[in-house]
Amino acid sequence: MKTLHGVLASWFACTLFLTVHAFYSSSDDVVELNPSNFNKVLQSDSLWLIEFYAPWCGHCQSLTPEWKKAATALKGVVKVGAVDADQHQSLGSQYGIQGFPTIKVFGANKNKPEDYQGGRTGQAIVEGALTALRSLVKERLSGKSGSSGQSRQGGGGGGKKDVVDLTEDNFDRLVLNGEESWLVEFFAPWCGHCKRLEPEWAAAASEVREQTKGQVKLGAVDATIHQGLASRYGVRGYPTIKVFVKGEQPVDYEGGRTRSDIVARALDLYSANAPPPELLEILNQDVLKKTCEDNQLCIIAVLPHILDTGAAGRNGYLEVMMKMADKYKQKAWGWLWTEAGAQMDLESSLGIGGFGYPAMAAINARKMKFALLKGSFSETGIHEFLRDLSVGRGSTSSVGGAALPKIHTVEAWDGKDGVLPEEDDIDLSDVDLDDLGRVEL
Repeated sequence: MKTLHGVLASWFACTLFLTVHAFYSSSDDVVELNPSNFNKVLQSDSLWLIEFYAPWCGHCQSLTPEWKKAATALKGVVKVGAVDADQHQSLGSQYGIQGFPTIKVFGANKNKPEDYQGGRTGQAIVEGALTALRSLVKERLSGKSGSSGQSRQGGGGGGKKDVVDLTEDNFDRLVLNGEESWLVEFFAPWCGHCKRLEPEWAAAASEVREQTKGQVKLGAVDATIHQGLASRYGVRGYPTIKVFVKGEQPVDYEGGRTRSDIVARALDLYSANAPPPELLEILNQDVLKKTCEDNQLCIIAVLPHILDTGAAGRNGYLEVMMKMADKYKQKAWGWLWTEAGAQMDLESSLGIGGFGYPAMAAINARKMKFALLKGSFSETGIHEFLRDLSVGRGSTSSVGGAALPKIHTVEAWDGKDGVLPEEDDIDLSDVDLDDLGRVEL
């Protein structure tokens, strides 16, 4: 019995020692991998052989010296790594590890590693690695395999360039101290849900940038690299999305994960925090050109002459326009006004034609189409007009001349009532009024 107790005690001590001490050290050629540095595998162009082990596993203990021999022999040719899957269960789960040791070959497609099926001696592992390497090289020669070392947010087209790569170095400067509102995704490169979200996030980023004029931005944090940021914001699963508004505490994003869901939330942020667009008087060609070409639509009002309304009447119309601009500020629209008769070429091109003031038109400068307000120039009438435009209803016509009209440079309204022009006094003292009634035949 004492012998049995001694054996058990020795076994327990050995197991405990192995549990708290990793199989591999920095002096070995085996790379110890964990969630913090596993991204180096996914971003690498090299072939990797990775052992998933558990410290208490007898077969793993037997494999350790052979794995070290293979790593030394393959140094500079094939990368050899190891994951303590008992400690880092998220990695083991991600790659479907159900027994120990399991060896995976991370070749051309790092997202789909293959099972290693060879022997467990150093010689067999080296031969298996070289066979996998030859297959990888043949694939590259045939053009079937490209570089797999692209980061999750990096690379080419679509909206990826509009997703800001956030790190511990730039996060505070951009997100916390900037003026913009942010939607920030915390992701892990190995996370399946993150991979499914990526194209939606990228597409949304491009649309949000355009519709909010850069006032709302989408960013992404690789939480496996920047663990300090993930810990600061309580990130426990992937992907996690946080909403950051200047001067407020960050909150969890609770919406859907499609492009349209993300864009809708971003527009809500923009609408809640952005100032209304500026209402500009059309004083010259540049004002019309810039406003109409830089925005999806430009809303133009032609207001009655100042002599017909006075300052109070004009300010009433402008107030209605500013309320509507604020109500629709999430739209990429510009807002302009001019006085009746000041820009006759503009009125002619829009079919307004010198009467029926106040009038309003919405111009799409890209298509050179416009729509006219048919209802009353009031909050209700303009809202119904703009609401129909928002959903694609209402009739449109082509802008006269198929181009933005010529604009005359005028002085800005001074905010005062109009003044009638002074008439010249006529001196009638030299006129003989008696002669006016005399008719000579």
